[in-house]
Amino acid sequence: MNKSLAFISGCDANYYDMLREWLDSVRRFPQSQGASFGIIDGGLKPEQIEALKAEGCIVVTPDWPCELPAHRVRGRNYLKCCVCRPFIPKLFPGFDTYMWMDADMWLQDWRTVELYLEGARRKKLAITSQGDRGYLRQIRVKWLGPFPWKVRTFYYTNALGAFGGKIARKILPYHVLNAGSFALDADAPHWGRWQELILQALKRGKIFTAEQLTLGILTYLEGYPAEILPAWTQWLCENKPHWDKQREMFVEPFLPNEPIGIVHVSGYDDMRRNRAILTDIPCTDGTSFQGTLRYPRPDKP
Repeated sequence: MNKSLAFISGCDANYYDMLREWLDSVRRFPQSQGASFGIIDGGLKPEQIEALKAEGCIVVTPDWPCELPAHRVRGRNYLKCCVCRPFIPKLFPGFDTYMWMDADMWLQDWRTVELYLEGARRKKLAITSQGDRGYLRQIRVKWLGPFPWKVRTFYYTNALGAFGGKIARKILPYHVLNAGSFALDADAPHWGRWQELILQALKRGKIFTAEQLTLGILTYLEGYPAEILPAWTQWLCENKPHWDKQREMFVEPFLPNEPIGIVHVSGYDDMRRNRAILTDIPCTDGTSFQGTLRYPRPDKP
Protein backbone atom coordinates (compact mmCIF):
# COMPACT_ATOMS: atom_id res chain seq x y z
CA MET A 1 0.00 0.00 0.00
CA ASN A 2 1.20 3.45 -0.90
CA LYS A 3 1.54 5.19 2.46
CA SER A 4 0.93 8.57 0.87
CA LEU A 5 -2.58 7.59 -0.22
CA ALA A 6 -5.55 9.34 1.35
CA PHE A 7 -9.14 8.17 1.06
CA ILE A 8 -11.45 11.18 1.34
CA SER A 9 -15.18 11.48 1.96
CA GLY A 10 -17.56 13.88 3.68
CA CYS A 11 -21.12 14.44 4.81
CA ASP A 12 -23.38 16.04 7.39
CA ALA A 13 -24.82 14.47 10.54
CA ASN A 14 -27.65 12.80 8.63
CA TYR A 15 -25.23 10.59 6.70
CA TYR A 16 -22.87 9.88 9.59
CA ASP A 17 -23.94 6.23 9.92
CA MET A 18 -23.31 5.67 6.23
CA LEU A 19 -19.95 7.42 6.49
CA ARG A 20 -18.99 4.97 9.23
CA GLU A 21 -20.06 2.10 7.03
CA TRP A 22 -17.93 3.48 4.18
CA LEU A 23 -14.97 3.73 6.55
CA ASP A 24 -15.41 0.16 7.80
CA SER A 25 -15.87 -1.20 4.28
CA VAL A 26 -12.52 0.22 3.16
CA ARG A 27 -10.55 -0.52 6.31
CA ARG A 28 -11.58 -4.19 6.38
CA PHE A 29 -9.25 -4.80 3.42
CA PRO A 30 -5.66 -5.44 4.51
CA GLN A 31 -4.49 -3.49 1.43
CA SER A 32 -5.79 -0.29 3.08
CA GLN A 33 -3.23 -0.49 5.87
CA GLY A 34 -1.01 2.57 5.79
CA ALA A 35 -3.56 4.72 3.99
CA SER A 36 -4.97 7.84 5.64
CA PHE A 37 -8.60 8.88 5.84
CA GLY A 38 -9.83 12.45 5.48
CA ILE A 39 -13.33 13.72 6.15
CA ILE A 40 -14.89 16.97 4.94
CA ASP A 41 -17.23 18.21 7.63
CA GLY A 42 -20.43 19.28 5.92
CA GLY A 43 -22.44 19.65 9.13
CA LEU A 44 -21.32 16.86 11.44
CA LYS A 45 -22.08 17.04 15.15
CA PRO A 46 -19.14 17.78 17.51
CA GLU A 47 -19.33 14.32 19.05
CA GLN A 48 -19.26 12.74 15.60
CA ILE A 49 -16.17 14.72 14.66
CA GLU A 50 -14.45 13.67 17.88
CA ALA A 51 -15.30 10.01 17.29
CA LEU A 52 -13.81 10.16 13.79
CA LYS A 53 -10.67 11.87 15.04
CA ALA A 54 -10.32 9.25 17.78
CA GLU A 55 -10.17 6.62 15.05
CA GLY A 56 -7.38 8.43 13.24
CA CYS A 57 -9.37 10.35 10.65
CA ILE A 58 -8.37 13.85 9.58
CA VAL A 59 -11.48 16.03 9.79
CA VAL A 60 -11.55 19.42 8.05
CA THR A 61 -14.33 22.01 8.24
CA PRO A 62 -13.84 24.07 5.07
CA ASP A 63 -15.11 27.47 4.02
CA TRP A 64 -17.07 27.83 0.82
CA PRO A 65 -14.63 28.19 -2.09
CA CYS A 66 -16.17 31.59 -2.95
CA GLU A 67 -18.74 34.02 -1.61
CA LEU A 68 -22.23 32.56 -1.97
CA PRO A 69 -25.37 34.44 -0.88
CA ALA A 70 -27.50 32.90 1.84
CA HIS A 71 -30.50 32.50 -0.46
CA ARG A 72 -28.46 30.17 -2.66
CA VAL A 73 -26.90 28.17 0.16
CA ARG A 74 -30.13 27.89 2.20
CA GLY A 75 -28.29 26.28 5.09
CA ARG A 76 -27.11 23.34 2.97
CA ASN A 77 -23.60 23.13 4.36
CA TYR A 78 -23.42 19.53 3.20
CA LEU A 79 -22.90 20.91 -0.31
CA LYS A 80 -19.41 21.90 0.78
CA CYS A 81 -18.64 18.20 0.40
CA CYS A 82 -19.41 18.65 -3.30
CA VAL A 83 -17.90 21.99 -4.24
CA CYS A 84 -14.75 21.55 -2.15
CA ARG A 85 -13.64 18.41 -4.00
CA PRO A 86 -11.42 20.31 -6.45
CA PHE A 87 -9.57 21.71 -3.42
CA ILE A 88 -8.85 18.37 -1.74
CA PRO A 89 -5.03 18.69 -2.00
CA LYS A 90 -5.26 22.06 -0.22
CA LEU A 91 -7.61 20.76 2.48
CA PHE A 92 -5.57 17.59 3.07
CA PRO A 93 -2.00 18.48 2.06
CA GLY A 94 0.98 16.16 2.03
CA PHE A 95 -0.31 13.08 0.20
CA ASP A 96 0.74 11.76 -3.19
CA THR A 97 -2.63 10.37 -4.26
CA TYR A 98 -6.23 11.06 -3.31
CA MET A 99 -9.26 8.83 -3.78
CA TRP A 100 -12.66 10.35 -3.14
CA MET A 101 -15.76 8.28 -2.36
CA ASP A 102 -19.19 9.67 -1.44
CA ALA A 103 -20.46 8.79 2.02
CA ASP A 104 -23.40 6.82 0.58
CA MET A 105 -21.02 4.28 -0.95
CA TRP A 106 -19.29 1.20 0.34
CA LEU A 107 -16.42 -0.82 -1.04
CA GLN A 108 -17.20 -4.43 -1.95
CA ASP A 109 -14.21 -5.40 -4.14
CA TRP A 110 -10.69 -4.02 -3.74
CA ARG A 111 -10.00 -4.60 -7.45
CA THR A 112 -11.80 -1.32 -8.11
CA VAL A 113 -9.40 0.61 -5.88
CA GLU A 114 -6.47 -0.88 -7.79
CA LEU A 115 -7.95 0.37 -11.08
CA TYR A 116 -8.54 3.86 -9.70
CA LEU A 117 -5.03 4.07 -8.31
CA GLU A 118 -3.47 2.78 -11.52
CA GLY A 119 -5.28 5.50 -13.44
CA ALA A 120 -4.00 8.11 -11.01
CA ARG A 121 -0.47 6.67 -11.25
CA ARG A 122 -0.62 7.40 -14.98
CA LYS A 123 -1.34 11.06 -14.15
CA LYS A 124 -4.91 10.71 -15.33
CA LEU A 125 -8.25 11.31 -13.67
CA ALA A 126 -9.59 7.86 -12.82
CA ILE A 127 -13.38 8.02 -12.79
CA THR A 128 -16.43 5.87 -13.57
CA SER A 129 -18.83 6.50 -16.43
CA GLN A 130 -22.58 6.63 -15.96
CA GLY A 131 -23.01 5.14 -19.42
CA ASP A 132 -23.69 1.41 -19.24
CA ARG A 133 -25.89 -1.23 -20.82
CA GLY A 134 -27.41 -1.78 -17.37
CA TYR A 135 -28.52 1.85 -17.14
CA LEU A 136 -31.45 1.71 -19.50
CA ARG A 137 -32.51 5.36 -19.48
CA GLN A 138 -29.92 7.96 -20.50
CA ILE A 139 -31.91 11.03 -21.61
CA ARG A 140 -35.24 12.76 -20.96
CA VAL A 141 -37.28 13.96 -23.89
CA LYS A 142 -40.24 16.36 -24.04
CA TRP A 143 -42.53 15.78 -27.01
CA LEU A 144 -44.56 18.14 -29.16
CA GLY A 145 -47.09 15.74 -30.62
CA PRO A 146 -45.08 13.07 -32.44
CA PHE A 147 -41.92 15.21 -32.55
CA PRO A 148 -39.13 15.42 -29.96
CA TRP A 149 -39.25 19.03 -28.76
CA LYS A 150 -36.62 19.18 -26.03
CA VAL A 151 -33.86 16.74 -25.13
CA ARG A 152 -32.52 17.00 -21.62
CA THR A 153 -29.35 15.47 -20.22
CA PHE A 154 -27.45 16.14 -17.00
CA TYR A 155 -24.65 17.95 -18.78
CA TYR A 156 -26.82 20.07 -21.05
CA THR A 157 -29.31 21.15 -18.39
CA ASN A 158 -26.65 22.17 -15.88
CA ALA A 159 -24.14 23.63 -18.34
CA LEU A 160 -26.81 25.85 -19.87
CA GLY A 161 -27.24 27.81 -16.65
CA ALA A 162 -23.61 27.77 -15.57
CA PHE A 163 -21.72 28.28 -18.85
CA GLY A 164 -24.28 29.17 -21.51
CA GLY A 165 -25.65 27.57 -24.64
CA LYS A 166 -22.41 27.08 -26.58
CA ILE A 167 -20.78 24.93 -23.89
CA ALA A 168 -24.08 23.17 -23.17
CA ARG A 169 -24.48 22.12 -26.80
CA LYS A 170 -20.90 20.88 -27.00
CA ILE A 171 -21.14 18.67 -23.93
CA LEU A 172 -24.71 17.40 -24.48
CA PRO A 173 -23.87 14.10 -26.24
CA TYR A 174 -21.33 12.79 -23.74
CA HIS A 175 -21.87 10.15 -21.09
CA VAL A 176 -21.77 11.60 -17.59
CA LEU A 177 -18.66 10.98 -15.50
CA ASN A 178 -19.75 10.27 -11.94
CA ALA A 179 -17.95 12.54 -9.48
CA GLY A 180 -19.05 10.32 -6.60
CA SER A 181 -15.73 8.49 -6.78
CA PHE A 182 -12.45 9.34 -8.44
CA ALA A 183 -8.71 9.14 -7.91
CA LEU A 184 -6.07 11.67 -8.89
CA ASP A 185 -2.44 12.26 -8.04
CA ALA A 186 -1.65 15.41 -6.07
CA ASP A 187 0.62 16.79 -8.79
CA ALA A 188 -1.80 16.13 -11.67
CA PRO A 189 -2.58 19.29 -13.67
CA HIS A 190 -6.32 18.70 -13.37
CA TRP A 191 -6.68 20.20 -9.89
CA GLY A 192 -5.86 23.81 -10.74
CA ARG A 193 -8.08 23.96 -13.80
CA TRP A 194 -10.92 22.15 -12.00
CA GLN A 195 -10.75 24.80 -9.28
CA GLU A 196 -11.05 27.56 -11.88
CA LEU A 197 -13.98 25.87 -13.60
CA ILE A 198 -15.97 25.29 -10.43
CA LEU A 199 -15.56 28.91 -9.38
CA GLN A 200 -16.95 29.91 -12.78
CA ALA A 201 -19.82 27.44 -12.47
CA LEU A 202 -20.80 28.73 -9.02
CA LYS A 203 -21.28 32.27 -10.32
CA ARG A 204 -24.38 31.41 -12.34
CA GLY A 205 -25.03 27.69 -12.02
CA LYS A 206 -26.35 25.36 -9.35
CA ILE A 207 -24.25 24.63 -6.30
CA PHE A 208 -25.34 20.99 -6.38
CA THR A 209 -23.99 19.40 -9.59
CA ALA A 210 -21.18 21.98 -10.07
CA GLU A 211 -18.35 19.55 -9.35
CA GLN A 212 -19.70 16.82 -11.63
CA LEU A 213 -20.47 19.23 -14.44
CA THR A 214 -17.01 20.78 -14.36
CA LEU A 215 -15.27 17.40 -14.33
CA GLY A 216 -17.10 16.63 -17.56
CA ILE A 217 -16.00 19.92 -19.14
CA LEU A 218 -12.45 19.35 -17.92
CA THR A 219 -12.32 15.90 -19.51
CA TYR A 220 -14.46 16.04 -22.64
CA LEU A 221 -14.09 19.63 -23.80
CA GLU A 222 -10.65 20.59 -22.51
CA GLY A 223 -8.90 17.28 -23.04
CA TYR A 224 -7.42 16.64 -19.61
CA PRO A 225 -6.48 12.94 -19.63
CA ALA A 226 -8.76 10.44 -17.95
CA GLU A 227 -9.14 6.72 -17.42
CA ILE A 228 -12.89 6.22 -17.78
CA LEU A 229 -13.78 3.04 -15.91
CA PRO A 230 -16.77 0.74 -16.49
CA ALA A 231 -19.93 1.07 -14.43
CA TRP A 232 -19.24 -2.05 -12.35
CA THR A 233 -16.43 -0.15 -10.65
CA GLN A 234 -19.03 2.18 -9.08
CA TRP A 235 -22.60 1.00 -9.52
CA LEU A 236 -25.56 3.37 -9.23
CA CYS A 237 -28.17 1.39 -7.36
CA GLU A 238 -31.23 3.10 -8.82
CA ASN A 239 -30.40 0.53 -11.50
CA LYS A 240 -30.60 -2.47 -9.21
CA PRO A 241 -27.59 -4.72 -9.06
CA HIS A 242 -28.09 -8.47 -8.76
CA TRP A 243 -27.01 -10.74 -5.96
CA ASP A 244 -24.83 -13.74 -6.75
CA LYS A 245 -25.59 -16.40 -4.14
CA GLN A 246 -22.52 -18.48 -4.87
CA ARG A 247 -20.07 -15.59 -4.63
CA GLU A 248 -22.18 -13.83 -1.96
CA MET A 249 -21.79 -10.43 -3.53
CA PHE A 250 -23.51 -7.84 -5.69
CA VAL A 251 -22.81 -8.14 -9.41
CA GLU A 252 -23.87 -6.29 -12.55
CA PRO A 253 -27.27 -7.48 -13.86
CA PHE A 254 -26.12 -8.77 -17.25
CA LEU A 255 -23.50 -11.27 -18.33
CA PRO A 256 -20.70 -11.64 -17.48
CA ASN A 257 -22.06 -10.44 -14.10
CA GLU A 258 -18.86 -8.69 -13.07
CA PRO A 259 -18.56 -8.15 -9.31
CA ILE A 260 -19.40 -4.59 -8.36
CA GLY A 261 -16.50 -2.73 -6.81
CA ILE A 262 -18.20 0.25 -5.15
CA VAL A 263 -21.88 0.00 -4.27
CA HIS A 264 -23.41 3.47 -4.56
CA VAL A 265 -26.72 3.51 -2.67
CA SER A 266 -28.20 6.13 -4.97
CA GLY A 267 -31.92 6.54 -5.51
CA TYR A 268 -32.91 5.13 -2.10
CA ASP A 269 -33.39 8.11 0.20
CA ASP A 270 -35.33 6.17 2.85
CA MET A 271 -32.75 3.38 2.95
CA ARG A 272 -29.92 5.89 3.26
CA ARG A 273 -31.61 7.38 6.32
CA ASN A 274 -32.62 4.03 7.86
CA ARG A 275 -30.75 0.80 7.20
CA ALA A 276 -33.79 -1.19 8.36
CA ILE A 277 -35.56 -0.22 5.11
CA LEU A 278 -35.46 -3.15 2.69
CA THR A 279 -36.05 -3.58 -1.02
CA ASP A 280 -36.59 -6.46 -3.41
CA ILE A 281 -33.17 -7.60 -4.62
CA PRO A 282 -32.98 -9.78 -7.74
CA CYS A 283 -30.56 -12.69 -7.89
CA THR A 284 -28.62 -14.06 -10.83
CA ASP A 285 -30.53 -17.36 -10.60
CA GLY A 286 -33.86 -15.64 -11.25
CA THR A 287 -35.06 -15.52 -7.63
CA SER A 288 -35.23 -12.48 -5.35
CA PHE A 289 -35.26 -11.59 -1.67
CA GLN A 290 -35.90 -8.65 0.64
CA GLY A 291 -32.61 -7.08 1.59
CA THR A 292 -30.56 -3.93 1.93
CA LEU A 293 -28.17 -2.30 -0.50
CA ARG A 294 -26.18 -0.84 2.37
CA TYR A 295 -22.96 -2.28 3.73
CA PRO A 296 -23.81 -5.62 5.39
CA ARG A 297 -22.58 -5.00 8.93
CA PRO A 298 -23.22 -8.01 11.18
CA ASP A 299 -23.71 -5.77 14.23
CA LYS A 300 -26.69 -3.99 12.64
CA PRO A 301 -30.21 -5.26 11.87
